[in-house]
Amino acid sequence: MAKTLTRQQHLDLYYYMRLNRAVEDTMVKLFRQNKIVGGLYSSLGQEAVSVGTAFALEKKDWLAPMIRNIGALLVKGVPPRDVFMQHMAKYDSPTKGKDGTSHFGDLENLHIVSPISMLGDLIPVMTGVAMAGRYLGHKIVAMTWIGDGGSSTGVFHEGLNFAATQKAPFVLVLENNLWAYSTPVKRQVPVENLADRAKAYGVKSFVVDGNDVAAVYTTAKEAVDLARAGDGPILIEAKTFRRLGHAQHDPAEYVPAEMKKYWEERDPILRHERFLLKEKFLDEKSRKEIEATISALLEKDRDFAENSPMPPAEFAEQGVYCTGDDCHKIRAKWERPVAEVTPPKSSVPAVWTVEGFGSGKGSGGGSAPIHFGDTEKHEQKEEPAASNNGARGATKKSAKRPVAVRKAKR
Repeated sequence: MAKTLTRQQHLDLYYYMRLNRAVEDTMVKLFRQNKIVGGLYSSLGQEAVSVGTAFALEKKDWLAPMIRNIGALLVKGVPPRDVFMQHMAKYDSPTKGKDGTSHFGDLENLHIVSPISMLGDLIPVMTGVAMAGRYLGHKIVAMTWIGDGGSSTGVFHEGLNFAATQKAPFVLVLENNLWAYSTPVKRQVPVENLADRAKAYGVKSFVVDGNDVAAVYTTAKEAVDLARAGDGPILIEAKTFRRLGHAQHDPAEYVPAEMKKYWEERDPILRHERFLLKEKFLDEKSRKEIEATISALLEKDRDFAENSPMPPAEFAEQGVYCTGDDCHKIRAKWERPVAEVTPPKSSVPAVWTVEGFGSGKGSGGGSAPIHFGDTEKHEQKEEPAASNNGARGATKKSAKRPVAVRKAKR
């Protein structure tokens, strides 16, 4: 265990892991009571990854969670009631009942980007957020997560390469939980460390024990500091284990019993608790106080969520499309002089023509040479009437035929 953290930091990490697990345990009960209308995805055994990495971020930093990163949301400041109501599709939920899973965020206050179901797509999105923050002078770091299976998607590699070429202040946490649904890592990737994939793009990477929350935090803190200092993106591979199936419908019978037993003995919460007791950062009295605090909070927030109304039927047609400022206002918040990123004005007007480039319909209705820029209106020219040399004379109409459509003489 790392000893560079303060006693309070160790206790905070413990509290959030316990809260993470208690929130999910509460949702399992709600799910079995048919009060959760969407899918439910457990992070049992992976709490140290979500909590430890998010704990390394500053308040101004941005994150985008995946379905098993409820711990990161709690660390960022999302109250448990919002998590409950979101999964129950209640009207007071962050999406007003329009989503029954974890697809919600908070752009204005907590700087949370909603999850994207297509695995890997958050990587280029959060790279863009990191670049935008740098452009505006915010000095932020953006973070998102991906699983071992998701690291085999094309957008994982495209996004990581994009982040590398832009030296974006971005941290990618790769949760190697040993199973991509029912496919073991060894059958999908021929390398021991998935972190090695970052080398192809010149990206610095770390490998950490994902069940040691203190180690996860110190590794993530180093990565965040490097990214903020301009060292480009960082990838962290956290080796952990998904102790339940992909979702509530999956009993995970494909996982060998001895593997489950091995990882149960390395439970991140119990492991950190033993450390706290050994270092005398925690005693039985304070442990029970933490349990009581969490229990009271969840009882209050669960009651609030259950008493929240379902959305009215007429609300279904609202908020389907963003209609501008009456939907939500998005404005750049500059923290640097705009002139620093404004191109200098040129003394040469951007007006030019291309001779012999063909012709098109002019502003006067006839044929005109193609022109670019803010050129003057094309003046149509009339051709002189043809002389009567024995052939049929030209009519007045044909005499005014635009030059551009005259037949070439042979």
